[in-house]
Amino acid sequence: MDQPLDITDLQALPLAELMRQALATKLAHRGTAFSLCSIINAKSGRCSEDCHFCAQSAHYQTEAPVYPLLDKARILAAAHEALKNGASRFSLVTSGRGLASDDLLQVLKIIRAIREEVGIKVCASLGILGEAELGRLKEAGLSRYHHNLETSREFFPRICTTHSFADRVATIKAAQAVGLEVCSGGIFGLGESEADRLSMAMSLVEYGIDSVPLNILIPLAGTPCAGFPPLGITEILRAIALYRLILPQAAIRLAAGRESALADFLSSAFMGGADGMMIGGYLTQRGRSPKADLQFAEKIRELWSI
Repeated sequence: MDQPLDITDLQALPLAELMRQALATKLAHRGTAFSLCSIINAKSGRCSEDCHFCAQSAHYQTEAPVYPLLDKARILAAAHEALKNGASRFSLVTSGRGLASDDLLQVLKIIRAIREEVGIKVCASLGILGEAELGRLKEAGLSRYHHNLETSREFFPRICTTHSFADRVATIKAAQAVGLEVCSGGIFGLGESEADRLSMAMSLVEYGIDSVPLNILIPLAGTPCAGFPPLGITEILRAIALYRLILPQAAIRLAAGRESALADFLSSAFMGGADGMMIGGYLTQRGRSPKADLQFAEKIRELWSI
């Protein structure tokens, strides 16, 4: 029987030992699996919520694009491209607190079309929804719902005032109630403490999250987070390793900010617990080319197998 995890003891470990234990845990529980996903910004801008890190909020003056829900043909083309680029999952992401009824009807049609014509697994991030809406999405072919906690319960009021941490948890529980897997993580570098990061990790354990995307803040002009100082490499690597040890069964997926924040140390994150990436860019920011990411993933798998 596994011994209970002592977080305090883990925090005291030197970085090299912490990463060694995290990699051993990843390989023991998840083997050499390296998961790749891709998203499309299916509806952008004019969001009613005031999340301080987000360029799509209507509360801030930014250069984020603004457009309604994209048409089915364009989203299908992006799904085909994601599959060709090596992604096993494709996610529709829409701005806004939730999804209007007419947009929901269109999204249902789009999900069915992706499943029938592309075959890739479909995820979605559509804001705060209830069981009725989420149940319809599952019936249409959705397999996983994405809804980040963003940060700890304690720190959340510092980064958003238009909805609560409890609202986010309610959506996660509603998705699980209808049989959907849940993808939920957050952002490092919002001004939170290590205690906040650990609190979020423990919440993810509590709610039985399947996939954990970890973003590193990109301080975007016009948002309240513009000008925030970057986290140090050591701090980021320690956080990733701790998340792996706390969440041994979950995919730990690096998303926005990984390229700029980790730079030459990106491979270190995957030798210290991470085992997934979002490829092909993010909501309002470009990432590396899918070809570069696929080559990187293959090299990491080789290292894991040594």
